[in-house]
Amino acid sequence: MKEHTPNKGTSMAIPLYGLILAGGMSSRMGRDKATLQYYGKPHWKFLYDLVTHHCDRSFISIREEQRTDIKEEVPYIVDKNEYRGPFNGILSAYKEYPEVAWMVIACDLPLLDTTTLDLLVRNRDATNVASALATKKSGLPEPLAAIWEPSGLNNAISYLKETESSCPRKYLIKSNCTLIYPSNDRVLTNANSLEEFKQVTAALKQK
Repeated sequence: MKEHTPNKGTSMAIPLYGLILAGGMSSRMGRDKATLQYYGKPHWKFLYDLVTHHCDRSFISIREEQRTDIKEEVPYIVDKNEYRGPFNGILSAYKEYPEVAWMVIACDLPLLDTTTLDLLVRNRDATNVASALATKKSGLPEPLAAIWEPSGLNNAISYLKETESSCPRKYLIKSNCTLIYPSNDRVLTNANSLEEFKQVTAALKQK
């Protein structure tokens, strides 16, 4: 991994598509994280609108049984169930559009904002497998707040055939991934439990 560098010109030649990962089971939350509301709309919709301003096209990543839950006319990609964990949605999208880069955003990021996504896009390095946001505290890539290049996703398929791990972070740690640090770690706060959801919503009300 390496620290972020100025945006490489080659990245402009590769289309950038957005992918909101909404197909998780949300077992820790006890309810669908994608439908939680922090800003007066389902969070998948908030994130979809956010990435649309930065990407050529955007999609929602869903499970087959969620087709009937998408009430609005937004493009979606159904998980192919060929891989475990987040790679299921990411690589399902890659196989639909293998020539593009993907800005992958998880639905458990309630404080992500357009300034942070702009930072990610400006410092994207298309010569690496991915460019990922990271907190200064951990120094580790956030694979579900990252831009994945097509070469990196193709390599991930080979990686998954050779290992029992299905963790995108472990793959990025072992690969040539650019790390991009927001000015405040707080924007990468995860809300995976009901208690964390309550803490975030309470903090937002105090603003």
